[in-house]
Amino acid sequence: MLLDELKSMVQEDLEIDKTELDVEALKTPQLHNKYLNFLLDEKLILAKIESEFRIHRKIKWLYYTGKMSMEELEEREWEPFGLNILKQDLDKFIDSDNEIVSLSNKVEYQKEKVEYLKSVVKTMSDRQWYIRSAIDWIKFTNGN
Repeated sequence: MLLDELKSMVQEDLEIDKTELDVEALKTPQLHNKYLNFLLDEKLILAKIESEFRIHRKIKWLYYTGKMSMEELEEREWEPFGLNILKQDLDKFIDSDNEIVSLSNKVEYQKEKVEYLKSVVKTMSDRQWYIRSAIDWIKFTNGN
Protein backbone atom coordinates (compact mmCIF):
# COMPACT_ATOMS: atom_id res chain seq x y z
CA MET A 1 0.00 0.00 0.00
CA LEU A 2 1.28 3.43 -0.89
CA LEU A 3 1.74 6.06 1.79
CA ASP A 4 -0.71 8.45 0.09
CA GLU A 5 -3.41 5.75 0.00
CA LEU A 6 -2.79 5.04 3.65
CA LYS A 7 -3.02 8.73 4.56
CA SER A 8 -6.37 9.17 2.83
CA MET A 9 -7.73 6.02 4.49
CA VAL A 10 -6.60 7.26 7.90
CA GLN A 11 -8.13 10.68 7.31
CA GLU A 12 -11.46 9.06 6.50
CA ASP A 13 -11.34 6.65 9.46
CA LEU A 14 -10.34 9.31 11.99
CA GLU A 15 -13.41 11.44 11.33
CA ILE A 16 -15.85 11.28 14.20
CA ASP A 17 -19.57 11.73 13.52
CA LYS A 18 -20.59 14.04 16.36
CA THR A 19 -24.22 13.02 16.04
CA GLU A 20 -23.46 9.34 16.68
CA LEU A 21 -20.78 9.31 19.35
CA ASP A 22 -21.98 5.96 20.67
CA VAL A 23 -21.47 4.31 17.27
CA GLU A 24 -18.09 5.99 16.91
CA ALA A 25 -17.01 4.72 20.32
CA LEU A 26 -17.94 1.18 19.30
CA LYS A 27 -15.95 1.49 16.05
CA THR A 28 -12.73 2.40 17.86
CA PRO A 29 -11.57 -1.15 18.71
CA GLN A 30 -12.09 -2.29 15.11
CA LEU A 31 -10.22 0.72 13.75
CA HIS A 32 -7.40 0.21 16.25
CA ASN A 33 -7.14 -3.43 15.20
CA LYS A 34 -7.21 -2.52 11.51
CA TYR A 35 -4.26 -0.16 11.81
CA LEU A 36 -2.39 -2.39 14.23
CA ASN A 37 -2.57 -5.15 11.59
CA PHE A 38 -1.34 -2.70 8.95
CA LEU A 39 1.53 -1.76 11.25
CA LEU A 40 2.53 -5.37 11.80
CA ASP A 41 2.41 -6.10 8.06
CA GLU A 42 4.49 -3.04 7.23
CA LYS A 43 7.06 -3.93 9.92
CA LEU A 44 7.47 -7.35 8.32
CA ILE A 45 7.89 -5.76 4.91
CA LEU A 46 10.50 -3.41 6.39
CA ALA A 47 12.44 -6.33 7.86
CA LYS A 48 12.41 -8.07 4.48
CA ILE A 49 13.61 -4.97 2.63
CA GLU A 50 16.36 -4.36 5.21
CA SER A 51 17.54 -7.96 4.79
CA GLU A 52 17.54 -7.55 1.02
CA PHE A 53 19.52 -4.32 1.44
CA ARG A 54 22.17 -6.03 3.61
CA ILE A 55 22.52 -8.90 1.14
CA HIS A 56 22.93 -6.53 -1.82
CA ARG A 57 25.38 -4.40 0.12
CA LYS A 58 27.54 -7.48 0.74
CA ILE A 59 27.36 -8.42 -2.95
CA LYS A 60 28.46 -4.91 -3.90
CA TRP A 61 31.24 -5.09 -1.33
CA LEU A 62 32.49 -8.31 -2.95
CA TYR A 63 32.27 -6.66 -6.36
CA TYR A 64 34.06 -3.45 -5.48
CA THR A 65 36.80 -5.21 -3.52
CA GLY A 66 37.46 -7.61 -6.40
CA LYS A 67 36.55 -10.64 -4.31
CA MET A 68 33.63 -11.76 -6.49
CA SER A 69 34.34 -14.88 -8.53
CA MET A 70 34.19 -14.89 -12.30
CA GLU A 71 31.22 -17.29 -12.13
CA GLU A 72 29.29 -14.85 -9.97
CA LEU A 73 30.20 -11.97 -12.30
CA GLU A 74 29.04 -13.95 -15.34
CA GLU A 75 25.87 -15.01 -13.54
CA ARG A 76 25.02 -11.35 -12.90
CA GLU A 77 26.33 -10.30 -16.33
CA TRP A 78 28.76 -7.84 -14.71
CA GLU A 79 32.20 -6.90 -15.87
CA PRO A 80 35.03 -7.11 -13.32
CA PHE A 81 35.56 -3.84 -11.47
CA GLY A 82 38.82 -2.44 -12.77
CA LEU A 83 39.86 -0.10 -9.98
CA ASN A 84 41.72 -0.77 -6.77
CA ILE A 85 39.81 1.12 -4.09
CA LEU A 86 41.28 2.14 -0.78
CA LYS A 87 39.46 0.66 2.20
CA GLN A 88 38.41 4.10 3.44
CA ASP A 89 36.87 4.92 0.02
CA LEU A 90 34.95 1.67 -0.37
CA ASP A 91 31.77 2.97 1.32
CA LYS A 92 31.65 5.91 -1.12
CA PHE A 93 31.49 3.50 -4.06
CA ILE A 94 29.00 1.15 -2.44
CA ASP A 95 26.72 3.90 -1.11
CA SER A 96 26.57 5.61 -4.50
CA ASP A 97 25.82 2.41 -6.42
CA ASN A 98 22.43 2.73 -8.17
CA GLU A 99 21.07 -0.55 -6.77
CA ILE A 100 22.14 0.34 -3.25
CA VAL A 101 20.68 3.84 -3.54
CA SER A 102 17.39 2.40 -4.79
CA LEU A 103 17.21 -0.15 -1.97
CA SER A 104 18.18 2.49 0.58
CA ASN A 105 15.30 4.65 -0.65
CA LYS A 106 12.92 1.71 -0.31
CA VAL A 107 14.10 1.12 3.25
CA GLU A 108 13.59 4.79 4.17
CA TYR A 109 10.15 4.90 2.55
CA GLN A 110 9.13 1.78 4.45
CA LYS A 111 10.48 3.21 7.71
CA GLU A 112 8.33 6.30 7.19
CA LYS A 113 5.24 4.13 6.66
CA VAL A 114 5.99 2.21 9.86
CA GLU A 115 6.49 5.42 11.86
CA TYR A 116 3.31 6.90 10.41
CA LEU A 117 1.35 3.78 11.33
CA LYS A 118 2.77 3.85 14.86
CA SER A 119 1.38 7.34 15.30
CA VAL A 120 -1.96 6.31 13.77
CA VAL A 121 -2.26 3.38 16.17
CA LYS A 122 -1.55 5.72 19.07
CA THR A 123 -4.16 8.17 17.78
CA MET A 124 -6.67 5.34 17.43
CA SER A 125 -5.96 4.42 21.06
CA ASP A 126 -6.62 8.03 22.06
CA ARG A 127 -9.83 8.18 19.99
CA GLN A 128 -11.91 6.87 22.92
CA TRP A 129 -10.63 9.74 25.05
CA TYR A 130 -11.65 12.30 22.41
CA ILE A 131 -15.13 10.77 22.18
CA ARG A 132 -15.44 10.72 25.97
CA SER A 133 -14.42 14.39 26.11
CA ALA A 134 -17.03 15.26 23.47
CA ILE A 135 -19.72 13.45 25.46
CA ASP A 136 -18.67 15.25 28.65
CA TRP A 137 -18.77 18.58 26.82
CA ILE A 138 -22.26 17.90 25.50
CA LYS A 139 -23.41 16.99 29.02
CA PHE A 140 -21.83 20.18 30.38
CA THR A 141 -23.43 22.43 27.76
CA ASN A 142 -26.81 20.77 28.41
CA GLY A 143 -26.51 21.52 32.11
CA ASN A 144 -25.76 17.99 33.34
